[in-house]
Amino acid sequence: MKQIIIAIDGLSSCGKSSMAKELARRLGYTYIDTGAMYRAVTLYAIRQGLFNGDIVDADALERKMSLVNVSFGVNASTGRSETYLNGENVEAEIRRMEVSKHVSAVSSLPFVRSALVKLQRQIGEKKGLVMDGRDIGTVVFPNAELKIFVTATPEIRAKRRLDEMKAKGEEASFDEILANVKSRDYQDTNRSVSPLRRAPDALELDNSDMTIAEQNEWLLQHAMSVISSISEKND
Repeated sequence: MKQIIIAIDGLSSCGKSSMAKELARRLGYTYIDTGAMYRAVTLYAIRQGLFNGDIVDADALERKMSLVNVSFGVNASTGRSETYLNGENVEAEIRRMEVSKHVSAVSSLPFVRSALVKLQRQIGEKKGLVMDGRDIGTVVFPNAELKIFVTATPEIRAKRRLDEMKAKGEEASFDEILANVKSRDYQDTNRSVSPLRRAPDALELDNSDMTIAEQNEWLLQHAMSVISSISEKND
């Protein structure tokens, strides 16, 4: 069967990473969480003391970007891809609220996006890839064979994020998370560089009222339909 690139974009806390990971697993594709890449750079900036409140010292971060190495490795026990920052597994740390509060400030910086988009395109050269983020179908892979745009109501997304954090033993309030979700929506859709947009040819998936199993089946059906169609054309 012909291998393709599947681009999954959408709003924060829609479960894009989880659904993309599962789709990649079922297809035998490589999965790349681009959001995790920006979170890793954000974590680096936090550790380096480059934030003054919500403001990041962009000049200092730009000077240090050559020292930031983001990579992925497969967890042998789960079979899932996990994020590494300069060789350290930071998968759990980049999901914490402190990083969530600051990631939009970092991801909007042109030099950060340029560096990570270049890396993302290098990874995608071999195809057989599922990649999720904010600008995959519009900027990184505008010619991806299948593009999905995921959305859900802010309240549903905040509740899911709260449940996820509670399951990890982390403390957070619904109101704080909801405010963060709405803030990130505004920043992601209004930034000057690569704003979050639905690509004209992207299929919309509103999973507000869908179970995880339902959305996974929806994705698999659409992916298999595109893969089969392209494979038939090339035969």
